[in-house]
Amino acid sequence: MATVLGATTRPFNKRSFEEACSRIARAGYEHVAVFANQGVQLVRSDSTSTEIELVTKVTRDLGLQPSMVLGRTQLDLGLDAAFEQYRRLIDNAAEVGVKWILDLGTSKDEHYDAYVELMRLAAPAAETAGLEITMKPHGGISLTVEHLRQTHERVGHPAFGICFDPGNIIYYTKGARRPEPDVEGVATLVTTFIVKDCVVADGEADVMVTPGDGLVDFPLVLAKLRASAFAGPCYVECVAGEDPDQVERALAQTAGYMRGIFHALPLTDD
Repeated sequence: MATVLGATTRPFNKRSFEEACSRIARAGYEHVAVFANQGVQLVRSDSTSTEIELVTKVTRDLGLQPSMVLGRTQLDLGLDAAFEQYRRLIDNAAEVGVKWILDLGTSKDEHYDAYVELMRLAAPAAETAGLEITMKPHGGISLTVEHLRQTHERVGHPAFGICFDPGNIIYYTKGARRPEPDVEGVATLVTTFIVKDCVVADGEADVMVTPGDGLVDFPLVLAKLRASAFAGPCYVECVAGEDPDQVERALAQTAGYMRGIFHALPLTDD
């Protein structure tokens, strides 16, 4: 199954980037997705050389590969300026050795067409730099698997794929949609996977759950992805807890849980 299991820095978003990476490495991960820490996204379109050097040094010293960063679109600036910002993000991501830009789409109806045009420009630029863009369910243009597929088809470039986030399928629809049947509609287009669970109580959804403790049937979702030849990276985004020691233990537990699933998945082969 997947040879790459990473963790995002989100579980330690109130701690420094250095501490987040240190704890992720101790929890047994070799790959890290760079999200915001203490309100700062270190790899972005306007990153300073000091910030890029910090990401490179911290991850190198800890034996971590910074293989994913968050992508942000700035469509309010207009298409040309938005593309220039995204191109700079691609350059900075490539400089720290990133393979994937995780894009969140747009929630503004009036930006849907512009988003597609931006990705049509950004995907070839990413490919030239040795990267790929992967868009996950996040409401708006990427609310459901139907939205994901439609956007993927409109962009129409091999460097633009889908990130399947089963927790968000539940979260953004408040449980009206489930990832187990929905994954079949996009499985052949999925390039990355976010390990995120979700619970729904009294109409309110919550993703701050340790994977395996919520509604997502990870073995089934991943088995369906494997049946479509998915072998991409998986990144843990959320676990339960606020105390950093508790979060670190939950990350370690999740690493074991996911590797157990990966080990069993070959048994589903014909």
